[in-house]
Amino acid sequence: MKRIKYFYKLLFSYVFILLVAFILLSVLFLSLAENLAYKTKVEELTSYGTKIISELEKQEMDVRAVKLKHFSSILHARDTKFFIFNEKGEIIQPSFRLKQKPLLSEAEWKKIQHGETLQIKRDVKRFEQPVSVVVLPYMKDSELRGGVMLTAPIHSTLQIVTELNRYLLITACITFLIVLVVSIFFSRSLVKRVQRLRQATAMISKGQYDVQVPIGQYDEIGLLGDDFNNMAMQLHKAQKEINRLEKRKRQFIADVSHELKTPLTTINGLVEGMKNDLIPEEKKQRCFEMMEQETKRLIRLVNETLDYEKILSNEITLQKEEIEVKEVFEVISEQLELQAEEKGNTIGIDVPASLFVYADYDRLLQILLNITKNSLQFTENGTIMLRGKEERQMTIIEIEDTGIGMDREEVSAIWSRFYKADTSRTNSYGEFGLGLSIVKELVKLHNGTIKVKSEQDKGTTFIICFPR
Repeated sequence: MKRIKYFYKLLFSYVFILLVAFILLSVLFLSLAENLAYKTKVEELTSYGTKIISELEKQEMDVRAVKLKHFSSILHARDTKFFIFNEKGEIIQPSFRLKQKPLLSEAEWKKIQHGETLQIKRDVKRFEQPVSVVVLPYMKDSELRGGVMLTAPIHSTLQIVTELNRYLLITACITFLIVLVVSIFFSRSLVKRVQRLRQATAMISKGQYDVQVPIGQYDEIGLLGDDFNNMAMQLHKAQKEINRLEKRKRQFIADVSHELKTPLTTINGLVEGMKNDLIPEEKKQRCFEMMEQETKRLIRLVNETLDYEKILSNEITLQKEEIEVKEVFEVISEQLELQAEEKGNTIGIDVPASLFVYADYDRLLQILLNITKNSLQFTENGTIMLRGKEERQMTIIEIEDTGIGMDREEVSAIWSRFYKADTSRTNSYGEFGLGLSIVKELVKLHNGTIKVKSEQDKGTTFIICFPR
């Protein structure tokens, strides 16, 4: 089946509707004009007939004859004729050549007998040419005594109608040309907008989601274009998110593989050495300790990775309660006391005894231990201060160290998973770069905020705010 283009459909519909409207209006106008012309002629004849009837009612025959003769000459000049008939319908004066006899039909004669005026706008049967006819009865004592019939040819009216038809034909041709030009313009405009949508859709199907369609007018097509742009924007965002997740997945696999490689290589080397008796007996105990350490390191990596993924997947449920901050600080100080002494560091506590925080105890301890461990790793012969205070319905915890500090780039990057602040050292933020990522997500779960203030060679301060 052959397809008709949308452009031609629109063009045909525009032209058809406008032409039909013009034709209907033209027919209505011609009908009104013709009726008005005939009505004017009939009213004129009725006016003449009324004056003639008034003369017939006069008794003086001489005066009546003179008046009728005067009317005859006036009406003749206006191409109008009249004749008088008696109560039987017979013409009294003057004589006319009739194409039809009797003068009036039975139905028409009954109307005359009842005193009704008969008006015929167009008659082609009774006379030699088409005329307008008016018949007025002459009544006396409620009885018909005769009447008068007036006729006027309608060729002038027909000429007017013909002239109107000619002008309307010219107007119709001009209108058709205008309608055709306007219809082509609007059809092309609409088709162009639809084609833009089609081209954009084709780009979307090819995976180009950053396309935007010009809206223009806010009609139905404009609203469709707006919806299309919103759809394309959402698809573009979704594609970016998919790419980001894919990149994150690849990065995660690469990072985990890298972190697993070192302890696995160490364990494998030690096992191969012991298997082939390459390690002296006195060093085997040290080998077992190293394998134990690397195994624990692998376990911590797996646990931290699983912990982080659980947080991102909202699989962790917090058991919040009122916790005394000073008590938590003392637990941290006791657990990390040996690590601090190894590097010549001291852990100080500055917190009011009545300060409480509304949080999950285990997760709060995990947050503060991770941060404090990082501070210990990057501080030598210094101080790590654990502070607590309350401001504006917020419990604020600060962990300040006098370590090596960080520059601005490092401060903005430490929250990224597997990021290591100093790759030249064995120590790193969270050993595997996961610690601070977990800290940030756990703080978010508590509806809190965390920020860092740091300056190179002057130390770092972590500020955590928990809502009361």
